[in-house]
Amino acid sequence: MKRFNPDRRRVLQTLGATAALGGLGMAPNMAFAAKAKKLGRVVVIGGGFGGATAAKYLRKWSNGGIEVVLIERNKEFISCPTSNEVLAGNREFSSLVHSYDGLRKHWGIKVVHANVTAIDADKRRVKTDLAGDFTYDRLVVSPGIDFLFGAVAGYDEAAQKKILHAWKAGPQTVALRQQLVDLPDGGVYVQTIPKAPYRCPPGPYERVSQIAHYFKTQKPKSKIIVLDANDQIISKGKLFKGVWDDDYAGIIEYRPNWNVTEIDAATKIVTNEIGDKERGDIINLVPPQHAGKIAHDTGLVNANNRWVNIDWITLESTAVKNIHVLGDATLSAPLMPKSGHMANQHGKAAAAAIVEILSGREPQPTLMANTCYSLIDHRRAIHVDSVHRYDPEKKTPIVVPGSGGVSSAPSVEEGLYTRAWANNIWADILT
Repeated sequence: MKRFNPDRRRVLQTLGATAALGGLGMAPNMAFAAKAKKLGRVVVIGGGFGGATAAKYLRKWSNGGIEVVLIERNKEFISCPTSNEVLAGNREFSSLVHSYDGLRKHWGIKVVHANVTAIDADKRRVKTDLAGDFTYDRLVVSPGIDFLFGAVAGYDEAAQKKILHAWKAGPQTVALRQQLVDLPDGGVYVQTIPKAPYRCPPGPYERVSQIAHYFKTQKPKSKIIVLDANDQIISKGKLFKGVWDDDYAGIIEYRPNWNVTEIDAATKIVTNEIGDKERGDIINLVPPQHAGKIAHDTGLVNANNRWVNIDWITLESTAVKNIHVLGDATLSAPLMPKSGHMANQHGKAAAAAIVEILSGREPQPTLMANTCYSLIDHRRAIHVDSVHRYDPEKKTPIVVPGSGGVSSAPSVEEGLYTRAWANNIWADILT
């Protein structure tokens, strides 16, 4: 793939920031009209990168005409992207945590902190444990991922307290960081990677790079063993491999086709399909994943018993009408990653479609852009990006020819882009 030139990069950054509305001909409204036409109520389940984005842009692009209720169990937004920096001591965990107050104050969104207990699709009603029931005209479900713990024998509830995944940013991020701090110099850290697809394709390899930098600078006798169920590094492979060879030689040992099927939490030994075993002082086990539980409970999951098929013009479920599904829970389009940036784009595409539907107009497909940055130490980063356009014949987004690219090499400049991307997308979602 060709590397982007600066002009093309600016185009992609603009697409990411302004929703890539494409053929809709719709400009975002900067303020609500005094008397907005009431178009209906949309309930959004899940306040992550996809759901919170959809909630904001439903209000913004309807000029306040759509009433929006956002239901999120957590009191605060915690960002998974950039959380690997916390593990290496290059970022404070507090910088990942953000308030939902901006959505309330600036956009008039009703933010409800509760667990969704059931969805009655026939009556268009969402039931919660703490806040009662909410009816809707359209429902947006952005449930993220849950883990297939049963795919790894021995990874029961007791084992999960000792052997962390830290693949949802939060308390486990802090706990895994503490395990690394407590590790004696000369200790062994084992990173497992499930077969794709999983949330954030380059995430495990960025994590390895961050921890390798920590070991190199703070615990130079320590080692990392990477047990990858895939046959190769599946994102930015040449770049990661080059960094590991050049900067972290003797620290990282990479083993492809190593699928963990069993763990003994007491001895910290993992076993693969053919009986090979490996032990670590710290094991970071990232299990296989599927769409979040509420998607299964509602009958939305209809692809490989793991993911949700959607109409890529509206992001409406192909299994249950009037429910739009976003982000990591969906069966990804070709070369479309399960990333925070992509979930943000899904949220905007769904919001644009719902505004059109509730306004009595025909929704149109939108362009969606993705950028994934990975920090390989405390300053330098690499990236991969792409633009996705709906193909009416294939009925799915395809990568626009010539639109994508990867870094030619790590750079400090891209490290600055990485942190700017995080600040900008958090602001785009929450303010």
